[in-house]
Amino acid sequence: MTEVNVSVFVRNEDYLNELIDYFNQTEGFNVCATALTGDLALEMIKKVNPHVAIIDPALKGIDGIKLLDHIKALKPDCACIVVSDFDDDKIVHAAINHGAIYYLIKPVASEIIVERINDILNGKSAEYKVSTEVRDKRRASSLDEKISNIFITIGIPPHIKGFAYLREGIKMCVENPSVINRVTKELYPRIGEKYDTSASKVERAIRHAIEVAWNRGRSEAISSIFGARVYIGHERPTNSEFIALVADKLILDNLM
Repeated sequence: MTEVNVSVFVRNEDYLNELIDYFNQTEGFNVCATALTGDLALEMIKKVNPHVAIIDPALKGIDGIKLLDHIKALKPDCACIVVSDFDDDKIVHAAINHGAIYYLIKPVASEIIVERINDILNGKSAEYKVSTEVRDKRRASSLDEKISNIFITIGIPPHIKGFAYLREGIKMCVENPSVINRVTKELYPRIGEKYDTSASKVERAIRHAIEVAWNRGRSEAISSIFGARVYIGHERPTNSEFIALVADKLILDNLM
């Protein structure tokens, strides 16, 4: 597949424009249809052949859940991702039961949506169709989003490799805090295995990501995230210190 056709059907115009801008700037994606209401979305879906549709369940007119049924009937090969303001089990299960592969809770960074699309295209998302696993998967997705939002706030750009490596390392430490004591022997090698690279390249990419953030001088943003002036000026944490700092914050915030 040379280009991924994406339809975006959400009720907020600013959010629609945000997604359009992100997809237009991301290689390999084409926005083939947009709509702010379910009625218009249905008319658009009849005219295009999207690989993926992003849907708000609270669309006016035909709501997003009914729209999932229409898409399933009209374009059975189109994968659907629901992006919602509502963290409600009934809505989540309805979306999954009506054909959504992912249910993402706002705020969700645009790069997370692209990652989920790539998961679908690479055949890694089949388990998300099982409604009994929705809560655990949603929690994992929420953790990804929280970490990404922290990175973006303090100035780590999502296009560099260290962004993904850091996020994976932090998730590992949230799940098992003791792994921070085995950064070289376990954390870097496991990240490297997942991303098909070496542990040394993982270490360098993470160090570079942290350097980028600190060189941008967003000390106030960093302090606001962590609730204290943990590092001042150009003084920056080591890889393990930064991973532990973010993981501790997430654990304390009861995200798991």
